[in-house]
Amino acid sequence: MTKIVIEIKKNPNENNAGVLRRFSRKVQESNIIQKVKNNRYNERKESKLKVKKATLKRLDKRVVMEKLRKLGKIK
Repeated sequence: MTKIVIEIKKNPNENNAGVLRRFSRKVQESNIIQKVKNNRYNERKESKLKVKKATLKRLDKRVVMEKLRKLGKIK
């Protein structure tokens, strides 16, 4: 993730609450919080071997179910 720098300078006639309000608005506009929240529960991709095994298992199960349907043991 790239670094985003947000810099706010206090204007001469501005109080601290105004500076804080401007800073928080800039942070919301830059979507920093949203990007961090999106990556919070990021899961790794499954390995190719694991995906392949799951697919083969599912296909085998489908063949068994079709066989049982043809025999009339399940509806």
